[in-house]
Amino acid sequence: MCGIAGILARGRTPGLPEQIVAQMTERLRHRGPDDSGVWSSPDGSVCLGHRRLSIIDLSQSGHQPMASRSNRYQLTFNGEIYNYPELRRELLSAGHSFRGRSDTEVLLAAFDAWGVVGTLGRTVGMYAMAVWDSETRELLLIRDRLGEKPLYYGWVGSDFVFASELKAFRAHPNWVGNVSPNALGMYLRHSYVPEPWSIFESVRKVPAGSITTVTSNVEVGAWPTASPYWMLPEAEPLVPSARSMSDSSALDALEILLADAIKGQMLSDAPLGAFLSGGVDSSLVVAAMQRKSDRPIRTFTIGFEEPDHDESGQAAAVAQHLGTDHTESIVTAGMARELIPELPLIYDEPFADASQIPTIILSRLAAGHVKVCLTGDGADESFGGYGRYLNAARANDRLEGLPPFGRRIAAAGVDLFRRALWYGLAKPVVSPAIGGAATTLFGDRLVKGAEVLRSVDRGSLYQTMTAHHWRLAAAQAKGASLDGSSGPLGTWLGSGVFEQDMMHRDLMEYLPGDLLVKVDRAAMSASLETRAPFLDHRIVEFASGLPLSQKIERGSGKILLRRLLKRFLPGALIRPEKRGFTAPVGEWVRGPLRDWAEDLLDERRLRDDGYLDVASVRAMWRQHVDGVHDWRQPVWDVLMFQAWLATQSS
Repeated sequence: MCGIAGILARGRTPGLPEQIVAQMTERLRHRGPDDSGVWSSPDGSVCLGHRRLSIIDLSQSGHQPMASRSNRYQLTFNGEIYNYPELRRELLSAGHSFRGRSDTEVLLAAFDAWGVVGTLGRTVGMYAMAVWDSETRELLLIRDRLGEKPLYYGWVGSDFVFASELKAFRAHPNWVGNVSPNALGMYLRHSYVPEPWSIFESVRKVPAGSITTVTSNVEVGAWPTASPYWMLPEAEPLVPSARSMSDSSALDALEILLADAIKGQMLSDAPLGAFLSGGVDSSLVVAAMQRKSDRPIRTFTIGFEEPDHDESGQAAAVAQHLGTDHTESIVTAGMARELIPELPLIYDEPFADASQIPTIILSRLAAGHVKVCLTGDGADESFGGYGRYLNAARANDRLEGLPPFGRRIAAAGVDLFRRALWYGLAKPVVSPAIGGAATTLFGDRLVKGAEVLRSVDRGSLYQTMTAHHWRLAAAQAKGASLDGSSGPLGTWLGSGVFEQDMMHRDLMEYLPGDLLVKVDRAAMSASLETRAPFLDHRIVEFASGLPLSQKIERGSGKILLRRLLKRFLPGALIRPEKRGFTAPVGEWVRGPLRDWAEDLLDERRLRDDGYLDVASVRAMWRQHVDGVHDWRQPVWDVLMFQAWLATQSS
C-alpha cells in the first residue's frame, strides 16, 4: 500500500510545486516507508508524488510516479491489482514488454492498450490513483469500486490539490482549514463524514467507483464532476442466474469465487497473514487461506479484559482447528489511554467508530510480524449480517399499517411520556452494567422510538434507526444543519425488498464512509496493508443477485456464509450470532478515561470552541457519568470531535 499526493497549479504559489508535493508525501511516510518519488510536467503545472510500501516487485522497477511506455500517462498509484498476472500475460501476447514485475507497470501498459476506462473494467483490485494524461491534458482521480482506498481533493489557494489523507494538505503553504458546518452535522448523526464531503469546506472525497476529471484549465474554485465507472445496480445483470440458483449451486459458486479472490489476494513478495476474530467472516477467509497454503499462515487477534467484549477465546479455538500460527493480545484501558491522543492524528477528521481503538492495536500487533493481512470486511453488507436489517424490517412491518397522521400523534405521545417520566422512571428502571455503571434501555427506546415514528418512508426509517442521538449535540454557533437534508447520498433503491435495499445502502455509504476508513487508517498508521476478499467486486455482484432467503432466514443472517463455513469447521466452532468488534468506551470514559473526557467537555472550553450546544452536551455527559442513561456513542462522537478540534490549533 502507498500514499499519493499532487498539485495541478492554476496560479503562483509560494515555493516550487515539487517542493510542496515532496513535503505533502513526507506527511504520508507511514503509508509508504520504503521509497518516495516526485514527478513534474515540463511546464511545472502538474506535479505527482508517491510514498511506497513495497509489496509486489520490491525492486526499483516498481518506483513511482511511473510513466507508460508511450509517455502519454504518468501515474501515482496506491493499491493492488490482484489479477495483474493475467493482464500481464494478455499484454505480453499482444506484443507489450515489461521492465519489471510490478502491477503498476502492467496498469500503465493496459492504459496504452485499452484506455483508462477500458482498463478499469478489466481489473480486480483495490486502489486510489491519479493519472495525468498528457494528450488530453487532464488529471484523472480514480477510486476503486467499493472505496477501499481513500482519495481527497480540493482547492488550496489557486492550486488544485489531492492526497491520500487530509494531513498532507496541511503541508501546503496556503492551507486554511475551515470546518464545514454541514459536515459537522453529518458527523454527529453518523460518527463519520460521508463521501463526497470532508470535515473541511474546501476539500472533498473522490466517490467510490468513480473518475473525477480535472482539466488543465479548470476554473479556480470549481468542483469537477465525478463520473461513475461502476455501480452495483448496473452490475446485477452480470450474474443473472444467481436469483434462480439452488442453495447447493449457490454454495458451490460462492466457494469458487471466494477461493479465486483469496488466491489473488495472497500474491505478495512480503510476509502475509490474516486478522482472525473467530466470527464467520474472518474464519472463512482464514480457512480458505490455510487450504491454499503449504505452511501455517500467521493469524492475529485481540481480546479485552471485559468478558462481554472479548472474542479471543473463539478466535484461538478456530486457529487451533485450522492449524494457523496464531498470535493474540489483550487490550486494556491503559493501552487505550496511551493510544487516544493519536486518534485525531491517525484519522485526520472526526471519526468515532469506537472499534478504531482495537483495530489500531491489532494492526500494530500484526505489523510486528507481517506486511500484509487479509480481513473479513464487507461480508455483512453483502450477505445480510447486521441485526439492524431484521430490526428495521420488523419495525417497518408494524408501521406500514399506520397512516402518517397516526404516526405523528404516536410520536408526540411518546415524547410527552418521555419528558414527563424521564427523570422519575429512569433510575428505577436501570440494570447493572459492566464495571458497575448503569444504563436505561427503556429511555433509549423511547428516544429512538419517537424518531422512528416520524419516518416518512423506508429510507428515512433506516436512516433514523442507524443514526445516533444527534440532536443532543446540536451545533449552534456555526449553523450546522442536522435535519438530514445534507446527509449521505440518497442511494435508496426502492427495490421492494427492504432488507436488500438496506444492504445496498450500507455498501454504498456505511462501508466506504466508516468501516473502510477505520481499517485503512488503522492499518496504514502501522505501515500494514490490508486486503478484503469479500470486497472483490465479483463476490459483491454475485451476492447482490441472490434471493433474500440465501442471506437472511428465520431471524439469522449470512445464511450462505454459515453453510459454506461448515465445509471448513465443525458446527461447534461456528458462532451463532454476530458480535461487534468494539471497545468498551462507555465504561472507560466513566472510569480510567474520565479525566481526559472531563477536560474535553469542560463547559468553558465548549463555549469557547463555539461548535456544540453546551447545555445539551453537558446534560448528556452528566447523565452518562451518573448512570442515568448510557450515552456511550453520542458521548464518544462529541469527544472525538473535541479531540480532533484540539489538533487543528497545534
